[in-house]
Amino acid sequence: MYQLLKPILFKFDPENVHYFVTRNLKRFNRVPGGAGLSRGLWSVNDVRMEREVFGLKFKNPVGLAAGFDKNGDVIAEMANLGFGFVELGTVTPLPQPGNPKPRMFRLPADSALINRMGFNNLGVDVLAQRIATYRKSAEAARNPVIIGGNIGKNKVTPNEDAVSDYIKCFDRLFDVVDYFVVNVSSPNTPGLRALQEKEPLMHILNTLQQRNNKNGISRPILLKIAPDLTNEQLDDIVEIVTGTGIAGVIATNTTISREGLHTAKHIVEETGGLSGKPLTQRSTEVIRYLSQRSNGAFPIIGVGGIHSAEDAEEKLKAGAALVQLYTGFIYEGPDLITRICRRLLGK
Repeated sequence: MYQLLKPILFKFDPENVHYFVTRNLKRFNRVPGGAGLSRGLWSVNDVRMEREVFGLKFKNPVGLAAGFDKNGDVIAEMANLGFGFVELGTVTPLPQPGNPKPRMFRLPADSALINRMGFNNLGVDVLAQRIATYRKSAEAARNPVIIGGNIGKNKVTPNEDAVSDYIKCFDRLFDVVDYFVVNVSSPNTPGLRALQEKEPLMHILNTLQQRNNKNGISRPILLKIAPDLTNEQLDDIVEIVTGTGIAGVIATNTTISREGLHTAKHIVEETGGLSGKPLTQRSTEVIRYLSQRSNGAFPIIGVGGIHSAEDAEEKLKAGAALVQLYTGFIYEGPDLITRICRRLLGK
């Protein structure tokens, strides 16, 4: 069904299509029987799919990457499509509009996207309230899903004060999410990637770890990294993760590279992060390097260029414990989740 609709949807602005699709997905799930039909069509329910990673039990290893549902609009709907976990955000302490439009571009010849959204979101208070509302819903009781909170800093916050923004998001979401992701690797907030340097990153992660205890409960904290890091920088990441004691790494975010693309030059030259098939090999290389260099000391969530069940399996074999979809989900539709789960079951 999705593949029949895709040529029509791809004729319109990507951001407008995103909101059109999510709005109608919500409407479909509210129709009597709609949510059950969605689960019946897409979900693969099998205990052999369960994974326990950083102390959490995932019903399957396929998650929705951050960026798709920034404000917690479609948590139940994504669970009904078969995702084992959803990562919400990136969220910032204060609402912000993001970068001027247009800010998302399709590259069909490359099965890719370029985006420069700029952390557009409604702010951490809205997200926290929506997650809390979902947790109390009948849908959450019927079809629960692991929820991650991807946190960042506001554009107007200088880097020297960035830790305060991460603290605000961390404290506000602590009671409603299952794990956290520290995002310092988006290329679309000026200066953000400078926080990937060892000293500022250690400061942010150590500060959050010091606060990571509430009534005897702590949350797994993960770090999302860019695919553009050198091996020396990846060595630093291994040291940082083991030194701070955070739970793991998400590899990788979007890339600023434009090598080997086939799309028209005027689109390729748009600024922003590139995602999709051009990232498949590099993200897998980063996963493998981190896994081997650390001797498997921490879990890795693999994301970047997963457009087939084979792509997901390669990342798992390279050392990922879980995988996430974004651009592949947009190009392939919800059937991709089903195909990955079935392949992992040997079906």
